[in-house]
Amino acid sequence: MANWQSLHDELEQLKKEGRYRPLTVWDSSSGTWMTLNGRRVLQMSSNNYLGLTEHPELKEAAEQAIREYGAGSGSVRTITGTLRIHDELERELAAFKGTEAALVFQSGFTTNQGVLASLLGPDDVVISDELNHASIIDGIRLTKASRKIYAHKDMDQLEAALKQSAGFQKRVVVTDGVFSMDGDIAPLPAIVELAEAYDAFVYVDDAHASGVLGKNGKGSTDHFGLNGRVHMQVGTLSKAVGVVGGYVAGEQVLKDYLIHKARPFLFSTSQTPAVAASCLAAIRVLQKSDQLIGRLWANADYFRSGVQSLGFDTGASETPIIPVIVGDPAKTMQFSDLLLEEGVFAQGIVYPTVAMDKGRVRFIVTAGHTRQDLDFALDALKRAGQKLGML
Repeated sequence: MANWQSLHDELEQLKKEGRYRPLTVWDSSSGTWMTLNGRRVLQMSSNNYLGLTEHPELKEAAEQAIREYGAGSGSVRTITGTLRIHDELERELAAFKGTEAALVFQSGFTTNQGVLASLLGPDDVVISDELNHASIIDGIRLTKASRKIYAHKDMDQLEAALKQSAGFQKRVVVTDGVFSMDGDIAPLPAIVELAEAYDAFVYVDDAHASGVLGKNGKGSTDHFGLNGRVHMQVGTLSKAVGVVGGYVAGEQVLKDYLIHKARPFLFSTSQTPAVAASCLAAIRVLQKSDQLIGRLWANADYFRSGVQSLGFDTGASETPIIPVIVGDPAKTMQFSDLLLEEGVFAQGIVYPTVAMDKGRVRFIVTAGHTRQDLDFALDALKRAGQKLGML
């Protein structure tokens, strides 16, 4: 008789290592302060960089779309699931990203799976930064392409991999724009120059850069002035955009190809009308003003400086993602628990998401935080750090 003992054993091992975590169930909308078990808690782990999840224009757009189109789309995009609102979203996304076209998927994860798996074959090679997101790693695993990994942001290793890949039909260099665990930015100008020198495609995942870097949040390509030189810009609609979904922006031929080849696109029902409409509203909000992004960066710089002044190690952070490096997994989770006792939710992140000795509590600063909020978090950090003997 089949049993689940092996799963029980693995879960017990996670508990022994301090890496087991049940889901946290919240009682309020995703905002700066949230309600957890009847208690107000300062939220510092949300990807809601600009606070758009509660923006009135997004909520009104979602309500209007439900009234006009109904609750669901009814099918996959290639049958009856492409509504006018989906077409509008893709047109404005492409204009926003400075490309010919854009194609929307159900999530950023399925975007990476769909694009990489359909684009790369046995005659191709993909060259990937070692710290790229799990969705990129899984997307690469779905291909039959050869794989080369270069050390994080190491341009000498990237060039060596490009030199060794001369015989392949397509060479694709893949990198995150902003790395989600360390909060550092990819050296995109150097990557683009090397790719151009060796006739390779450049593929950038801007999940944590869209809405954060570049004019009006256009992303890392715009941030570095590389418009027209990055072949595939991937992003999410679930972080700074504040809703859910993913997209790839590039040339029209890429979109047309993916419509016929990308399995997550072909075999998943399209976004609900409310989701597509609120994503579209978010893109329009971003194009109106840089005010929210300016506030986001001012808050990030203030908080990072405060954390460092306390004596904590923030690693390579240079964006609103600010990790406090702890090391030991059990100690990392204990630190996160102590912060919650102090009224601050900052998630501990341990192996296998990061290396076993690189556990960290990851803070994400948003435009919605006030200076009083950030000072509250810094005070909580100090007290928790003193209790653990870290300060």
